Amino acid sequence: MADEIKDIVIVGGGTTGWMAAASLSRYAKGKNITITLIESPEINTVGVGEATIPNFVDFNRHLGIADADLIKATQATFKLGIEFEDWYQKGSRFFHPFAAYGAPLENVEFHQYINKLKAQGLTQDIEDYCFASVLAKKGAFAQPNEQSSNPVTHYAYAYHIDAVLYARFLTQFCKEQGVKHILATVSQVTLNAQSGMIESLKLSDEQTIHGDLFIDCSGFKGVLIEGALGIGLDENVNWLPCDSAVAVQTELQGEPTPYTRAIAKEAGWQWCIPLQHRMGNGYIYSSKFMSDEQAKQSLLNSVKGRTITKVKHFKFPKGRRKVIWHKNCFALGLAAGFLEPLESLGISLIQTALAKLLTFFPDKSFNQADIDEVNRLHNSELDRIIDFLLVHYKLTQRDDTAFWRYCQQMPIPQSLAHKLAVYKSQGHVVQYADESFKQASWLAMYYGFNLQPGRFDPRIKGLDNHLIEKNLAQLKDQLETGASQCLSHQAFINQHCKAQSDI
Repeated sequence: MADEIKDIVIVGGGTTGWMAAASLSRYAKGKNITITLIESPEINTVGVGEATIPNFVDFNRHLGIADADLIKATQATFKLGIEFEDWYQKGSRFFHPFAAYGAPLENVEFHQYINKLKAQGLTQDIEDYCFASVLAKKGAFAQPNEQSSNPVTHYAYAYHIDAVLYARFLTQFCKEQGVKHILATVSQVTLNAQSGMIESLKLSDEQTIHGDLFIDCSGFKGVLIEGALGIGLDENVNWLPCDSAVAVQTELQGEPTPYTRAIAKEAGWQWCIPLQHRMGNGYIYSSKFMSDEQAKQSLLNSVKGRTITKVKHFKFPKGRRKVIWHKNCFALGLAAGFLEPLESLGISLIQTALAKLLTFFPDKSFNQADIDEVNRLHNSELDRIIDFLLVHYKLTQRDDTAFWRYCQQMPIPQSLAHKLAVYKSQGHVVQYADESFKQASWLAMYYGFNLQPGRFDPRIKGLDNHLIEKNLAQLKDQLETGASQCLSHQAFINQHCKAQSDI
């Protein structure tokens, strides 16, 4: 088996590098594979991607990490979803939960019953029929009962984490798994003259590190994928309107919410991510409609609590990496490209890319068909995500600033235009292959932005409205009663996973 990969070299630390090391070290158990992570002491991690989605919980459990240990180590809080404020109109709000709404009845999707009542002038709030949304409104939290046979009580959750503390936690975890850690900067990359593959890295401490598979986790710079191999960005798929961010951390004021807040602003949106020990804040904006200094002042004027860090500025790459896998180099995280963190997908995209790598794990021949398929799957995944992110902007009715007027008129991909057209017809949700966001997420957007279908599913046309209302009232009461019996988010943390105050 001389062609098997034996030496994996990871360039870059932070959340991305150490997640790669953790995942690959688990894969390497029982195999003749060594893993080396090279981390530059000269480069600070971005460290603002602190909100996650539910697959992050699964990722750490898969590594064998106990939930409580992770939460305490990263000063984490729980996340039931995202509350969107001022997006549809100023003063509006809606909630995107990690859960479905109700349950299908007579093989017809639950939301069609809501649509039928709305079409006949009867007001219904679909969030009343999602347990995660009801919990969030009450500021409560409970872990879902996975044994429950009642589908309406099924929901997922994620975490808000301190990304720097998480990287620190994984550093220790990975060292215990046998990952070799080198603190040095890559000063030179040597390519094979015939194959063009990476052969070795020369480091600032004069070491030379040889490898078979190289993982580029070096951030926006892309030391290997771009610097050495010349794989640039595809600027033809840059649909999203925002290209910049400012971020700052503040003292926590009051109890942390069990959700992320995303607040629409003059030229973009602001995030509020509560941890046990502080609040993460940031303003994602378009430099075409706001200067860096204006964005900084807007953020500082709106945050609550004393600032505890300096304001950081970021410029997004103009496009995404053309491919994330080229020859024997696989790019992850910011080295693979960037999507604004509107739905907290930064860490998730690291996970899904790692999953693709492990599914198509190479030998030293680096079969091009496998590489092409991973790149196809990754780009397809990004296309579907971009569709979902664009909905947040395209469906707004805000016209109070030039930015929001632009968003209403901006071009969108045909794939998204088709989705919106089908829903507008009779409320059906189109789902393509490689969707990161399922039906419930799209429904959260459609209802949040008051997108009304022209008609509802004809299969329930003759169903009695009073019967529908009765069933909905019973479900609403059931969820309200259940949520009222749960602890507050802070009380749950205090009881089960409160971190030490000094970090």
